[in-house]
This record gives sequence, structure tokens and C-alpha cells, in this order.
Amino acid sequence: METIGLFGGTFDPIHLGHLRAAKEVRRLARLDRILFIPSFLPPHKAPGTGASPSDRLRMVELACRRRKGFEASPVEVEAGEKSYSILTLRKIRALSPDARLFFILGVDAFLDIGTWREYERVLEECQFVVMGRPGFELDRARGVLGGKLRDAIGPLAGGEGVGGPLPPRTKIFLLPIRALDISSTAIRERFRRGETLDGLVPVAVEAYIRKHQLYRGR
Repeated sequence: METIGLFGGTFDPIHLGHLRAAKEVRRLARLDRILFIPSFLPPHKAPGTGASPSDRLRMVELACRRRKGFEASPVEVEAGEKSYSILTLRKIRALSPDARLFFILGVDAFLDIGTWREYERVLEECQFVVMGRPGFELDRARGVLGGKLRDAIGPLAGGEGVGGPLPPRTKIFLLPIRALDISSTAIRERFRRGETLDGLVPVAVEAYIRKHQLYRGR
């Protein structure tokens, strides 16, 4: 059975921290491929800030190019509406009905799962790989929703990945990774100040940002 990781986000812009995290997750969880899914409009973000959805999708496409197992998915951008995980999950399921799907997200985002639209359905219809993030202890995930999900949370067994038999009750796998402390906000600020983005984003992404002057005056 194919295993697919769903890595969603604003990606404004996508950076080497995102790519490093995804590479670690794919290696440790032994996922066949990872879909990077830029949102059209995140539910909790005001419209009109940052780069356009089409620009963010294009940067993700450039970042995934020639990186094995990485793909850009236009499913949320093409929808042209607020991006809800439950809707994205069902669209990906329709495209890959026989695959085993895993949402990939940082522990900081997972702590807010109670605010997601139909989060109970999301938990029923897929599994999760929750990554450590700088400044957020991974074990905090066990206390989400007042500990309601504690019995469904467990570590990802070293070396086994998620392709084989999984613990029957475990739906949420905690995975410590060697994360790079890079933020899209800081990258946008550096560009506004005219500073280099070397070592922060792929070369093709920096070239795209400069060519289209995406973050000037924003």
C-alpha cells in the first residue's frame, strides 16, 4: 500500500526548513512521497497579506523540482476558497483511494487541532505524523484537547516506518526531527531590507521572489 504524507501550509515562502523537515519525515517514516499543499487562504489568516496563492504554489513547485519523493499539489489553490483539512483530505483520498494518508504537521499546529473544521472526522479518516518544532516540546501533544487523544498518540518505532502493520490504537505518531529554525516571516523581512536569502530558501525560489518582487512594500 502506498504511503503519502500531506504537508500543508501557507508556504509564504517555502524555505529550507520546510524541506529539511519533510526530508527527515520521509526518511524516518519511510513514506513513498510527500505532497506539499499550499493553502489558498488559511482559515485563520487575513486575506490580502503575503504572496498570492498562485505565486506560493509556483514557489513550492520550484522547491520540489528534482527532489525525490516531493510533489507540489494544487488541490487547495485550485479550489479558490478557504482551505480546510477535511476537504483537502477527501480530495486527496479521491485521487489516491488505495493509499494510506498521513497529515504532517508541527507540534505547534497540532496543539490547535480543536479549532479545525470537523477535526474528529479528520482524525478518523487519516493518521498523523507530528514533528517537533523549535520552542515546542513534542510531548506537549499528549495533552491536546485536555488529554482526550492520549491513548491514540505514540512514538514512531525506529526504523520501521509507517508502511507495515501499525499499533491498532495509534493514530498520531510523534516524531522528533532535526529541525532548522527558519521562519517565513523572517525571510520576508530580510527581503524587504534588501538582504540575501542565501541558505534560507532554494536558489530557484529566491530567484522567483526577486524576479517578481513579491514582498516589497508588504
